[in-house]
Amino acid sequence: MSEESSHRDTVVLLAIAVEGGLIVLAWVLGWVLGQPPLQHFFWTVPDAGRGVLATLPLLIVFFLIFYIPVQPLVRIRHFSEEILRPLLAPCSWLDLLGISVLAGLGEEMLFRGMLQPAFTTWVNFWMALAITSILFGLFHLITPTYALLAALMGAYLGWVWDYTGNLLVVVITHTLYDFLALLFLLYGPGSASPLPPEDEFEDEDEETAAVPGKEPLDGQSED
Repeated sequence: MSEESSHRDTVVLLAIAVEGGLIVLAWVLGWVLGQPPLQHFFWTVPDAGRGVLATLPLLIVFFLIFYIPVQPLVRIRHFSEEILRPLLAPCSWLDLLGISVLAGLGEEMLFRGMLQPAFTTWVNFWMALAITSILFGLFHLITPTYALLAALMGAYLGWVWDYTGNLLVVVITHTLYDFLALLFLLYGPGSASPLPPEDEFEDEDEETAAVPGKEPLDGQSED
């Protein structure tokens, strides 16, 4: 087995372990709390279409992150370019699709299918949405900004789930978003765009200044 094939197998198995583990966790917690995670999951063509449409705002935010030169967003780009892309590089598009499906199903079963409705039985809807979204953000704590964006994404998905009443919608939204974002990262035109250096955003006051008492360079006058 080649090193690249071994790397690909490791990534896929890790995704199965983590995202598949969330599915198991959702079922276990759902059983303990009396909140089956797929209780409000059912297939309808209109809701599948709503899931596709609900992906559009998330993709707009994704592209803004990649093209707005703001320091916290550039750090996310650096993570994507320097860590995530090499990690997923050996994977085929079918691997990426499988990972995205597992992530969409596992995370939505746990956070929207089980936790959010469970919290709603103890507090009001908005408080339950906030708590679930914060937990969703913490689960994605790569950088503080990334966690904040993930929490906002969680709030959006939680609102969509409550509005439609069908977990299928947010599972499709989450899955499709992840899949398209990974495809863009690995194969899209954005994968070739140069990254601005992080130190570009450091305080501009830290410019080189003459140090009092410093000896001039050889051959350089002190005029």
